[in-house]
Parts: sequence; structure tokens; C-alpha cells
Amino acid sequence: MTAKRTPPDPRSVDTDERPFVLIWEVTQACELACDHCRANADPSRHPDELTTAEGKRLLEAATRFGENQLVVLSGGDPMKRDDLVDLVRYGTERGLRMTLTPSGTEALTSENIAALADAGLRRMALSVDAPEHAHDEFRGESGSFRRTREAAAAAREAGIPIQINTTVCESTVETLPAVRDLVSDLGAVLWSVFFLVPVGRGRLLEGLSPERAESVLEWLHETSESAPFGVKTTEAPSYRRVALQRQGSATDAPKSDRIGRRGGILAGDGFAFVSHTGELYPSGFLPKSAGNVTDGDLVSMYRDSELFEALRDRERLRGKCGACEYRHVCGGSRSRAYAATGDPLASDPLCAYVPDGYEGPLPWDDAGSRA
Repeated sequence: MTAKRTPPDPRSVDTDERPFVLIWEVTQACELACDHCRANADPSRHPDELTTAEGKRLLEAATRFGENQLVVLSGGDPMKRDDLVDLVRYGTERGLRMTLTPSGTEALTSENIAALADAGLRRMALSVDAPEHAHDEFRGESGSFRRTREAAAAAREAGIPIQINTTVCESTVETLPAVRDLVSDLGAVLWSVFFLVPVGRGRLLEGLSPERAESVLEWLHETSESAPFGVKTTEAPSYRRVALQRQGSATDAPKSDRIGRRGGILAGDGFAFVSHTGELYPSGFLPKSAGNVTDGDLVSMYRDSELFEALRDRERLRGKCGACEYRHVCGGSRSRAYAATGDPLASDPLCAYVPDGYEGPLPWDDAGSRA
């Protein structure tokens, strides 16, 4: 097995220069039909997805961000690519921290997981959205939950730490306490709770109200204080604001989470996404391109494109997000703002917090939806 390298302290990462997380959607093909799927995935691979050679050039380019760049291979289901192990090995040999987010399908065998471990895979993120029956219904296939549990056991056997990803919306929110217990039972090191962004199939699901989301964030913070695993949120950076409010300060830096992050990581600011066809997006949930990696430079597009520079400038946020004293540690979901308004700098309609003295439009009002 390839020797593991110690990552640098992530608190020192300058997100103007490099993303904390670089995701490559290696394919949109997937056997599942998940209710929330951003990609509207289907079983067939797209003829224009990046080839093995193009993918290796992308990984080579990622090394220029700096030592131990974190790369997440996602989908669809990345297991649909027969060159996946080769890509993981190639990235690992070049000093990248290679991780994976597979789907709970029959391809996720113990043999395949062992091969990924031998290639140097550093972490595997598995999805558990609810207890078994509800999870399988949400994922669109009977047996997905069982295969996910088997994959978690196989990953532990192979020495790969696991992360559990959970989508929270109205149809899953009541099962969060049960999922928390499952995360512990599965031996995960991190629980990542994704707050629905209405894109792809997810447009048909009902998201949480701002008030309900606030109570969930408070519950997650309480959970984090005693859980044997780390807790983070995806597309709900106001979790950082909730933590600071509990500390009683809007200016002190929050404690780092278990992957070392102290500030909020937003689309385009510490986060970048390469689509299956090579488009560089701030996030998979914010499909606004800064260019294509097959005919442009990945590093310069991240650092210098007008889109990414705007998203990294918290002073350019509009509405109540722009007026908020927590904007430098939170900043609101830029993806949800874009999905709701077409403007990635608008206010996040999920956040219930209203800054003292703010009298402008609110994003959940009709007038405020364009704030």
C-alpha cells in the first residue's frame, strides 16, 4: 500500500490561492435514481466525459495548488469508471490526498474497496439519509442501505476511514437522531449533513423552512459536543454562525472542526468542482462555469476568474448576507442563493438570522427574493 503523507495544517490554507476541497465529478452515470440527485444521473456514461488521459492531466494540474491538495472523486457513481483505481493511484503517487464518494450499488464490493485502499485512497464518503426502508426509498433502489453498511465494514477492514453524508429535507429531517446513531455504529470519523439545494431532481423535494433549519443547526452543534465523530454541514455555512453565537462572539475565530477548518468554506472560496465534461464550477450546486480544464489552466481559473474572485470577496455579498457581522465566517450558501435568484451573491434564503439594525428585504419575502 502507498505510504500516507501527513497533510499540512488546513488552517494555513489561503483559499484565494487554492481550494480546501477540489471535487472532480468523474462521471454522471449511476444505477440509482436518488430523489435529491443534482446531476439527474442515469446508468449510461456521457460520451464527452473526461478521458483517462484528460483526467490524469487534471490531477497533475491539481498538484500545482500545493502540497497534499485534497481531491474528491465523485459522481454519479465513480465506480462506473473502469479506470478509477488507476486514477486514485496516479493522484496518490503525485502527492494528492485522494478520496471518494461512491454510490451504494453492487459495484461497491469488498474486492473493489481493497483495490482502492492499495491504490492509496485516503477516505471514503458513504451516504446514509435515513434508516433502511426510508433510505432505500429515497435512493430509489432496494438494498442500497444494506450495501452501504457492507461497504462501511469493508472500508474499515481495508483501513480506509469513512465519512457519512446525509441529505436533510422535510422528508428526512425527523430521522436525523436515528441517523446520528447509525453514524456512530458504522464507526465513521465525520458526519457531513447536506442541506438540500433545489437543483436537479432536488427541485421536486421540499426543503426546510429557515426556522426549522435553525433548530437543526443548533441540534447538530449540541450533537457535535458529545459525538465520537466530527460534525460538519454542507451548503449550510450558518452552522459556523450558530457555533459562534453559542461562544458569545461574532469576531473570535471558531474552533476548528475535525478536518481543520476554522472559517466557512463556500462555493468558489475554498471549494471548486470540475464537472464530468471538464467545466470548472464553484460548486456542483452552482453550475456557472469559469472555463473548461481541457482548454484552460485549472489553477489560474480558480485564482483569477472574475466569478471565483467575486465569490471570495465577502464585501460583495448583497442583502442581509452582505450586512451580516458573521459574513466572514459564514457567508451564506452561494449555491442556494444562485438556485433561488440566479445571483450567486444574493442572500441565502435558508438562514433565519437577521442582523441587528438591518431593514432591507429578506430573502424569504417575495420582494427579498431578488436581494
